[in-house]
Amino acid sequence: MDARILKPEEYFIDEEPYYQPVGDEIEVFEAAYRNQLPVLLKGPTGCGKTRFMEHMAWRLKRPLITVSCHDDLTASDLVGRFLVKSGETVWVDGPLAAAVRAGAICYLDEVVEARKDTTVVIHPLADDRRVLPMEKIGELLEANADFCLAISYNPGYQSVLKDLKQSTRQRFVALEFDCPDAALEQKIIENEAEVVPEMANRLVKFAHMTRNLKGSGLDEGASTRLLVHAAKLIHDGVDPVVACRASIAQALTDDADMLMAVNELSASLF
Repeated sequence: MDARILKPEEYFIDEEPYYQPVGDEIEVFEAAYRNQLPVLLKGPTGCGKTRFMEHMAWRLKRPLITVSCHDDLTASDLVGRFLVKSGETVWVDGPLAAAVRAGAICYLDEVVEARKDTTVVIHPLADDRRVLPMEKIGELLEANADFCLAISYNPGYQSVLKDLKQSTRQRFVALEFDCPDAALEQKIIENEAEVVPEMANRLVKFAHMTRNLKGSGLDEGASTRLLVHAAKLIHDGVDPVVACRASIAQALTDDADMLMAVNELSASLF
């Protein structure tokens, strides 16, 4: 079966993504969208930020354009550049410009990974001007009421060299995410992986054990995403200890002693 080919601005989410709210994040995001305010999501990896954005794009019936930010991301990568096509020089919009034109939701994931001179390009879009300067073609692209800008980052990974500047932060409505409580996390695992409640409960207990090791050998504990990965392997017939080793322990660390410790934790539960 051939893959569907869509332009980014044509990516509408047709089916409701499964998302369990942990607070009033849906209400706040919808209010921010109605008031044309940009949104900042902050929280650890794998806690549901991207799924939340997919859910909100579905609720608001807007296309979702996601950009995974990295060290080499330039302003031209976001805004656009001139390219040679069929012997002619033509302007090609970047994902940010495409989102503005289409009235889409543009989600810049892990925005602090981008260079600082790149992130400032979003400033005029993130205040009451709501315009995107396109300096190479001498135009200002004005966003309509449907456009929404959202960014995310993980505060736990940041340093002095990689932090979100106040001049950027204070343009956004901020929503904080974290791992859900045990009961809700169990419900999510049961729904996503179709495992029995007892198995989901043990996985949540294992996750809390690894989270207690944060700062004592682990940079991060097991995320909800990793628990779902392990549960899916278990549902497919993989032994729980093996599934936890492959999906959780190996993903958390390369240190031999910590791997042994995390694997012993899973063996004590399964």
